[in-house]
Amino acid sequence: MKLIMLGDVVGDLGTNAVLNYLPSLKRKYDADTVIINGENSAQGNGILPSSAKKLFDAGADCITTGNHVFRRREIYEELDRQTGIIRPLNFCSKNPGSGVYIIDRLRYKIAVVNLMGVVNMEPLKNPFDTMDELLQQLSADVVILDFHAETTSEKRALGFYLDGRISLMAGTHTHVQTADEQILKNGTGYITDLGMCGPFYSVLGIKPENAIARFKTAMPTRFENSDGECIISGIFADIDEKTGRCRFIERIGLITK
Repeated sequence: MKLIMLGDVVGDLGTNAVLNYLPSLKRKYDADTVIINGENSAQGNGILPSSAKKLFDAGADCITTGNHVFRRREIYEELDRQTGIIRPLNFCSKNPGSGVYIIDRLRYKIAVVNLMGVVNMEPLKNPFDTMDELLQQLSADVVILDFHAETTSEKRALGFYLDGRISLMAGTHTHVQTADEQILKNGTGYITDLGMCGPFYSVLGIKPENAIARFKTAMPTRFENSDGECIISGIFADIDEKTGRCRFIERIGLITK
């Protein structure tokens, strides 16, 4: 199977860029599966049914999220309907939504898993234990993990911990793409962070002057999404659906007008 994964989509600019450019990326890579992190796809932050629809219309098969998933109450019903939008598995089980989505390709099944880190994040269930429990009961030929986490160390550690047990792990959350895409020793594809789909001249999608004011004064600051050129960041991966092992991984980085 040929997979495209895109990093955190930021605001209307990022959502519209994905809508406009993802179809050509799918053709370029002959990709049959697309996973997108959409937790910031609503203008401001969070995810709305309207922003999720644009990502599905662009070609997404599954939308993952992270710590902002519950910011907009309008998305709760969509999460509960299990339409392909998932939230981190290690949130409380009573929260809206699910942390796993199965894509059935008839000849094989793809399990998309969403998980959140706990270092410098919210005090959720241990992600290592959560994956251990899930993998004991999960039945799928290919397992893809979006690990939404703050620190590179936690991401790297979980990648090595899961090497050979899942097909691919891609980190999200920092909005800055890392240059460490690789296939680990036991066949798991890995990248510490996919990066961002959003304003290129920005601080993680936010107007630079907003971020500068926050760092200089430590005062509450209204964050606004930046505009202008957009970056689309992610990876392409080729995975053997029979063995579940990653055969190839490559970064995607595209600046749009």
